[in-house]
Amino acid sequence: MSRDRISVLLIDNHPVVLDGLKAVLETFDHIEVVGTASLAQSGLEVGRRTLPQVTLMDINMPKLSGIDAIELFRRELPETRIVMLSMHDSREYISSSIMRGAVGYILKDVSTDEVVCAIETVAAGGTYFSSGVRDILVADALQKEADRLTPRERRILGLIVTGRSNREIAEELQITPATAETHRKNLKKKLGIATTAGLIRYALDHGIATTAL
Repeated sequence: MSRDRISVLLIDNHPVVLDGLKAVLETFDHIEVVGTASLAQSGLEVGRRTLPQVTLMDINMPKLSGIDAIELFRRELPETRIVMLSMHDSREYISSSIMRGAVGYILKDVSTDEVVCAIETVAAGGTYFSSGVRDILVADALQKEADRLTPRERRILGLIVTGRSNREIAEELQITPATAETHRKNLKKKLGIATTAGLIRYALDHGIATTAL
């Protein structure tokens, strides 16, 4: 194998997918498919012999799922970069794959060019997630960020977005204007935001403006 070529191992339980993907990838001069397998265990055996730079692995396989196999590959083939190739855009599958050590997750309906891009990207040390997967990751990240706030803080931030003054917020929540000002200052400190305009931008970006009222 030329040192300029990216060595790839393919593991998929579906022969049609496996054969088709292998045939397509072999049309690219800078990619070499060094092995294929229909089970995670046999894929690991092939990996030990071929030491692939990148492993594309399906999730739904008998005996040992692709997600469960990630840790085995990480332990025995630490140099291989694992990309999950799946028909499922489940949050559970995606997050589990990432937590176990996968550096990419692409859906089976993506174009050949995107598969090649994923291989190139992770081989170079990066991470790659297809567009549908990225949307889910971004949504989850935004939700986690928004969850930093208590229900009370979200309520106050929602009122700030509507342009309420401290006095108006105080009347709405039956607190003193001084307490409303304290809440406003605490929100800025907690979120690392210096201005009221910044608070409003944060609320809009995280959907708090529509959920807190």
